[in-house]
Amino acid sequence: MGGLILKLRPHEELMINGVLVENGERNTRLRVKTENANILRLKDALKPEEATTPLKRAYYIAQLAVSGQLSSGEAAAILKEALATQPDFRGAGDITDCIERRDFYQVMRCLRDAALSDRDGAASTGTAPSATEPDGALAT
Repeated sequence: MGGLILKLRPHEELMINGVLVENGERNTRLRVKTENANILRLKDALKPEEATTPLKRAYYIAQLAVSGQLSSGEAAAILKEALATQPDFRGAGDITDCIERRDFYQVMRCLRDAALSDRDGAASTGTAPSATEPDGALAT
């Protein structure tokens, strides 16, 4: 049985195809069977006013594409332009490949440390965190 498995903590919020969803009182495990569903955990989301650097703006654009609020074509064009201003960013090659594939979730993963480094608990190693656990579940 395939699909994306989400492990949610109590009261964790996420957006699924533009609809805001909040988990209940207990840990929950959901399987999303629909391919290409737009899913965004709000703990990974930037607010528009937080997108203050070129890399944060790129993360925010990828976030809009992941949440379905921006078309993939528009997001790709904006991201290519934004990353052109950051030639020294060490993950630029990986991100460019992800943009070409329209894999904006992976773009967010590549930019996560740079974009969310000022948040509590965010790693500042410059490497993308593992998105899945060994059983294929999306890590929380």
